[in-house]
Amino acid sequence: MDELSTGSDSAYSNSWISWFLSSKGNEYFCEIDDDYILDRFNLTGLNTEVQNYSQAFDLITDNFDEEFPEEVRASLEVQARFLYGLIHARWIITSRGLAKMLEKYKKADFGRCPRVLCQQQPLLPVGLTDVPYEKSVKLYCGRCEDLYSPKSSRHGSIDGAYFGTSFPHMLFLVYPHMIPPKVGPPDVAGAGRGRPEAEGVGEGVSTAAAALKAERYRPRIFGFQVHEIAKLQRWQEAHRDRQVAHLEALEQEQ
Repeated sequence: MDELSTGSDSAYSNSWISWFLSSKGNEYFCEIDDDYILDRFNLTGLNTEVQNYSQAFDLITDNFDEEFPEEVRASLEVQARFLYGLIHARWIITSRGLAKMLEKYKKADFGRCPRVLCQQQPLLPVGLTDVPYEKSVKLYCGRCEDLYSPKSSRHGSIDGAYFGTSFPHMLFLVYPHMIPPKVGPPDVAGAGRGRPEAEGVGEGVSTAAAALKAERYRPRIFGFQVHEIAKLQRWQEAHRDRQVAHLEALEQEQ
């Protein structure tokens, strides 16, 4: 899913990981500690997901001495990137991994929220699924709690499974002082005056029906909704249901 980045052969003289992290398009990734990679317990199950697992592992740990034709080497390179991405998803929810990603977050390495009211809030990468090759990475704003696509096509093609569904919410759970203040609710004092309209709603489609179809992102850690956010979402959905009922009543009066 992610694009192959190019790098000079001289970069291999340092390490494969250094070359990988310095390649264009890989700015979202952080460096995984060697001790974590070399502990095979941390890699349990990955051998069934990665083709040529042993050779890919040797490549990212700089123990790769065999000479292969260029096309074989390119295939192993893809598998090494895939393996590093899967290890990365596990690493960044450890204490050391969270600390490294926190530093990148503070520097806004993942970009800033494009929403004006979020006041340049830094973003965090998140996956919509933990299964590889299904969804590309998205960017989560802790202020408006919405998702955005990366601006760069290089970043937009990164597999979301390399960051996982739990990472940004785990980071805020461990570092609660980093949770940004929420955007205040809009002024709804004049709601319901006149005929309600919604962007993208055509003739014959009720505003209430369009509102009910709106998809929203639900933050989760290991598949479970985050408690405080889940409580807030229940309140938001109850408020939305009241507004939808009000819209339906207005449309019936027309």
